[in-house]
Amino acid sequence: MIEARILREFRAALALLVMALSLLAAPGLRAQEPRFGDENIAVSLFADGAPQAGEEWMLALQFRPSGPEWHGYYANPGDAGQGMDLTLDLPDGWTMGEPIYPVPERLVIAGLMNHIYEGEYTVLVPVRVGADASALGRAPLSGFVTYLACTDRICVPQDARLEARQGGDFARWRAEVAPLLDREGGFEVIGETLRIAIPLPADLALGDPHVFLREDDLGGGARVDYAAPQRFLRKGNLLVAEIPLAGDGSGEGGIASLSGIIGFGDGQGLRFEAAPQAIPLDGAVPLPSDAALPSLWLLLAAAFAGGLLLNIMPCVFPILSLKALALARAGGDETAARRDALAYTAGVVLACAGLGALVMALRAAGQQVGWAFQLQEPGVVLALFALTAAITANFSGLFELPGFAISGQGSSTGGSFATGLLAALVATPCTGPFMALALGAALVLAPMEGMAIFAALGLGLALPFLVIGFVPAIRRLLPRPGPWLERFRRWMALPMGLTVAALGWLVWRLGGWPFLALAVLVAILVVAGAIVLLGRRSRFGWAALAAALVLGWWSASQPVAREVTASESLLDPQPFSQAALAEARASGRPVFVWFTADWCVTCKVNESVAIEREATRAAFEKAGVVSLRGDWTRRDEAIASFLADQGAAGVPLYLWYPPGSEARQLPQVLTPEALPALARAAPPAP
Repeated sequence: MIEARILREFRAALALLVMALSLLAAPGLRAQEPRFGDENIAVSLFADGAPQAGEEWMLALQFRPSGPEWHGYYANPGDAGQGMDLTLDLPDGWTMGEPIYPVPERLVIAGLMNHIYEGEYTVLVPVRVGADASALGRAPLSGFVTYLACTDRICVPQDARLEARQGGDFARWRAEVAPLLDREGGFEVIGETLRIAIPLPADLALGDPHVFLREDDLGGGARVDYAAPQRFLRKGNLLVAEIPLAGDGSGEGGIASLSGIIGFGDGQGLRFEAAPQAIPLDGAVPLPSDAALPSLWLLLAAAFAGGLLLNIMPCVFPILSLKALALARAGGDETAARRDALAYTAGVVLACAGLGALVMALRAAGQQVGWAFQLQEPGVVLALFALTAAITANFSGLFELPGFAISGQGSSTGGSFATGLLAALVATPCTGPFMALALGAALVLAPMEGMAIFAALGLGLALPFLVIGFVPAIRRLLPRPGPWLERFRRWMALPMGLTVAALGWLVWRLGGWPFLALAVLVAILVVAGAIVLLGRRSRFGWAALAAALVLGWWSASQPVAREVTASESLLDPQPFSQAALAEARASGRPVFVWFTADWCVTCKVNESVAIEREATRAAFEKAGVVSLRGDWTRRDEAIASFLADQGAAGVPLYLWYPPGSEARQLPQVLTPEALPALARAAPPAP
């Protein structure tokens, strides 16, 4: 790092020395004559019409490399190179504005970042005309320019005396330069980081963003570390860029304004100006970098595969298996089979896409939510508890729902669609181990790309039944209907009953015994209403269901005062907070941070298999590991913000901080030896 910085400074100093040699001519403009020529990158000066008194007159510098190996530089060339220096022989009262550049490209050579232009490029130069537009007389406007032409191996100073001539394609050149944003942004220096807030519409596709600052010296001893990766966050209609600095900016003399270009890739970008101001990051969502994210096609494939694997989860498999057997019972009607398959798929995809759209909309509005966020709401958990209790009763044969795909009474299009919705909803808490990367990316990508990932999840979840519905040969392999089918259906009530028990435990954790009692009463009313209504067609069934609805709505609307206290742990972790994490890292000891929730199936499995083990506790004690735990059973803005900063869609999240190093994110599925191995490899505690 130090060697790279020394090399960077040496090359920059060398470039400055070369350019200084080109300026040793007499100080007067007319005494300046070309010393190096422009044979490597030729330059011409054009004027857009005749100057008008008191108006802006646009000039253009057109640069034309002699070959593809040569490149020029932006006003701020980066770690090496040199921007152009232009002087115009203007009459008194006329002023030259700041040159307007196209969006530059990035070129990294030997670890040094350069801001360059390859091929032909044009820089616009605005001139404010004085009161006397005829002051130039009949002679053309003249000037002198110095610049640097480089390949990836050599740099050659260039210069030219210029005379403006009419012509040129100003319409195209204006379209090629980066337009100026009509709103001012803000910036602040925090430690060794420059934070810039750029006003951009939330729906603007950003591609591969990169900030090209016009200023090199930020004052106070702070300079930009150009080669370091830039981090971007979205906060509504603001794009926040965090740029590492070489120096902490703690000295005196900070700059009063900042400007530059925000590039989006493919030559697209916008100019911005910014003034000093505080830039809080509450509600900001990090954008992934190209280096951090796979391609969209790979993310779609991961989401599809994750959805496919969800079919073997205990809360989904009973629904899928009974749905498939119900199709086998329906006989050989190809049209009906395909209709049911499409209806089921539509229900699954719609549920997944709808939940994904809701999460993205809430995050865009500044809410810190993640996938499965609905399970943080006591009312939603109560409703799921009652719903799974009703499904368990249906599997047990207590009532039959005509047309419902898992009822044993055949299926209908509406029933298949409802079954698809149900399967997607009950699968939500189980997505963690399969969907970490894809879901995390979906929440920070452009809306259409994110929706495509959620739809791919739904399509993967629906695929088995879709294949059964459309491939008669596979359907013929299913067991033929018989008395065993009803026994199998009742056996499937067992995993659904375990799901009811798990949700009941979550209800108790969220609201205590009173809330659990209300949930049980609501579930009893739902089941009783279904039994009476479907068995006897009695008005008492409707009354029971109405009572369940009213009681459930009232229970959900009541504030739940109970705090969710973390369960006992062998590791004796501290509650997570940013302050606690900073203190733990400052101790010089290894730090393990894990984020969990009572509704997260993967979390509980990992805790049983890998975290709450005597071997893990002993290894942590020997290595002096500091443990922190963040419980996200109920919504917690501090935890949600931290998860977003890590690019996580939800829990579980496991972080390992070696002494003096940044976090290492661990897999979402932990093996029994994963944590003890990390502890044994850690340096001895001080």
